[in-house]
Amino acid sequence: MKGLPGQQLQAIARLTVSIRLAVSALVLTAILLTAALSSLLWWRTAEATSRQLASTINEQIVAAVRKEVAAIVDEARAAHTAIRTLFLQNVLDTREADKREFVFLSQLQSQATISWVAFGWPDGSFFAAHKLGDRRLEMMEISLTDHPGERRVDEYDVVPGDIEFANRRFEPTEFRVADQAWFKAGLTADDPQWFRVMDHPTGQRPSIAFAGPIDVYQERQGVLAVIIEYTRLARFLSQLEVGRTGTAFILDDSGELVAAPDRDADELHSAKGDIALLPLARMARVKAGEAGRKEAWRSRLTSQGAAYEVALTPLPFPGWSLATVIPEAEFLGPVETTLRHLILGLAIGAVLAALVSAALARSVIAAPLSRVVGELRHVEAFALELVRRHPSRLKEIASLSGAIAEMASGLSAFRKFIPADLVRALLRQGVEAKPGGSIQELSVMFIDIAGFTGLSERLGDRVVPLLSRYLDITSEIIVANGGTIDKFIGDAVMAFWGAPQPQADHAVRCCRAALACRGAIEQSGLADDLGQRLQIRIGINSGRMLVGNIGSELRLNYTVIGDAVNVASRLEGANKSYGTQILIGETTERLARGAVVTREVDSIAVYGREEGLSVHELIGIANESAIDGEPIGWIADYARGLANYRDRRFAAALADFEAVLKQRSHDRPAELMRDRCRQLAASAPDAGWRPVEALTSK
Repeated sequence: MKGLPGQQLQAIARLTVSIRLAVSALVLTAILLTAALSSLLWWRTAEATSRQLASTINEQIVAAVRKEVAAIVDEARAAHTAIRTLFLQNVLDTREADKREFVFLSQLQSQATISWVAFGWPDGSFFAAHKLGDRRLEMMEISLTDHPGERRVDEYDVVPGDIEFANRRFEPTEFRVADQAWFKAGLTADDPQWFRVMDHPTGQRPSIAFAGPIDVYQERQGVLAVIIEYTRLARFLSQLEVGRTGTAFILDDSGELVAAPDRDADELHSAKGDIALLPLARMARVKAGEAGRKEAWRSRLTSQGAAYEVALTPLPFPGWSLATVIPEAEFLGPVETTLRHLILGLAIGAVLAALVSAALARSVIAAPLSRVVGELRHVEAFALELVRRHPSRLKEIASLSGAIAEMASGLSAFRKFIPADLVRALLRQGVEAKPGGSIQELSVMFIDIAGFTGLSERLGDRVVPLLSRYLDITSEIIVANGGTIDKFIGDAVMAFWGAPQPQADHAVRCCRAALACRGAIEQSGLADDLGQRLQIRIGINSGRMLVGNIGSELRLNYTVIGDAVNVASRLEGANKSYGTQILIGETTERLARGAVVTREVDSIAVYGREEGLSVHELIGIANESAIDGEPIGWIADYARGLANYRDRRFAAALADFEAVLKQRSHDRPAELMRDRCRQLAASAPDAGWRPVEALTSK
């Protein structure tokens, strides 16, 4: 570094005091500002985390209640179907008292949530099995011919694996089954349906009933009802932990309470749960309006100066909704207390740091330090080629500058091990090197070599040059199309589009890269040890996924995870089943529609999922009359065949797939669909058949 002129040195000397004060003031200001921003950021983060925790708790509660309600509905339907089948098959006659009692009691014992199994005859006679809590059962009969106005009751004790008769009594009753809505509707209905029930022979107990007619030899024998009392729901709600002081309610479509938590509620004890927060649940029902009856709804409500997180979620029973109410103070109170302690600690630390910085500022020279800081900025931005060494007369600054230059030189040696462009992009966006991420809509691609396991076993370490050439080709194409290479897993390449730089056309870029990889591998002349050309398989899917720094504090990987990523991996493997090279998911096809040529291959349920997924083969770039020199009119024939297949027109579908094979004699998807249609045409599927192919491997 050249020496400074004497006048400049004198000017610097005159400014020494001003620089010291300026540095001290800047340090103090920076500390205070950093403390304030850190406190605000911590508060925001803690608040968001706390709210996310409350949301997670609510989602778990909703899942549990939805599962329980669905199970209750299914149990009622199953019990009704089982008894109805016994009647229809003449295994059980409606007038055979002993068998009837045994069947009804067995249903009560086997189905935990069922409170009543009742049967009403057209003449108004009535018979029912009824739970008395968990330890007793009763059978009752009301006859309009033998003892009108009287109810015969047989009580049983529940013992392990059996029941024992306890006593019989007769008592007057005013209950008339002919007055019940479920009975009157069941006499004229064709199929069972759900009813709200209040009146029972034992008194008024709010319930729901699944009731329908019983016909034997086309003669109506009566109406069978399976009844669930709301107290069973109240007991289940009491088992849920809605924070420490929150609660959950089940409401009907009019906002009336169906069930509130009560661990003691059963058929003998009415529900008397805590309903102090019920007005907030009803307020949410009113505010949500019609939208709350169709989809989940959340809001922050206040009552008597306190704030609450209230969520409303439809349940799998017509008109029912689950309302969860959690006091906001329950999850934000500790955050506020910690924030006050943090602010106090930061204030004390800021004062101490300011005093220390004032003492240290005397020994600091602004210009050389500024240049050294500039080099640190280059390292921070990972612009290592711009880092320079700055000699200085001050030993500390010279040593620091040399250390920075050596650090930059050392980091440069790792360029081939880490994606430098990715690091720069993350640094520009302020993404810290710690675990974290966000949910975004992206596109992800998996590339794999067909038969690589056998190839690697045959070649041993000789597979490395072949693998390196293949990875070079695919990597260059992915980067050229704006993709981010996530990782190499053996012969597999995982890449994604849309992050860290947003890309509105991420699906199109991903598809173009896949087609380019396929073409480049074909033109490269790469072949295995048997002389066969290297074949690759590609799976692509788009959707919302978590993207960010995933891992531990010791080692991180900027990657994507989520169900959409798993589906892309499964689609790569599905190529093997369909004899294709590139399969894309339905979301990718929708986002890239118009830019690429595809055909819908099938609806599949990939390994680990039950629902059907529309899968498309990526053929080529749009606006081209032919792909690989081949007309693409066969795509319409395949689409027509797929539509006929899904509409159970298997003969017509078979003809369409044959037409495809005339144009493409070795089209594996058409061959599979042709063979499938032949089997289905020869043996028609039952009513439960779905046009979804389940893949049994990953």
